[in-house]
Amino acid sequence: MPLFQGRQSEQIEIKDKTEPIQQIQLHQSNFSGSEFINGRGEQVTFRNISMPDSSFQCGDLRGLRFTDVNLSGTRINDANLSDLEIDGAQLGGAYIHNIGLPPVDHPGYVEGEQQRPLRFENCDLHGSSITDCTLDGVNITGCSMEGMTIDGIPVLKLIEAYNRLNGNGSEA
Repeated sequence: MPLFQGRQSEQIEIKDKTEPIQQIQLHQSNFSGSEFINGRGEQVTFRNISMPDSSFQCGDLRGLRFTDVNLSGTRINDANLSDLEIDGAQLGGAYIHNIGLPPVDHPGYVEGEQQRPLRFENCDLHGSSITDCTLDGVNITGCSMEGMTIDGIPVLKLIEAYNRLNGNGSEA
């Protein structure tokens, strides 16, 4: 039997079996160090499971659902997250970058394709920074902007100046 981190382990191999469908049930089992390669697993359920430091590579994970999970330290690279919905999540310290359609030199690039808009609702973004982003056509409505700046200029002062210039009686 092979060893896994100094403990004895058992290796079970299922190879080249696509029919009949293999329905594997593991109950109160340790499958650390396992590999699933070139397989198909629709409607697979993981419940009360610990899988830290696991990796999914080149996979089709459409419709994946995470509920009451700890995804801290998770990295998602080169992924299509269209129609992703994150609800009730803690994102403190999150670093979101290089978001948008693939660049010209990427195999997924499509000439003339337009990025669909993103929507942020009821989010606490205080103290966050937005740097080197395209904000063309962005609409900010009903948001607290105390202390918010654009290129170092307080946004509330900009709104005040705009209202004065345009004869609007209401100030920010």
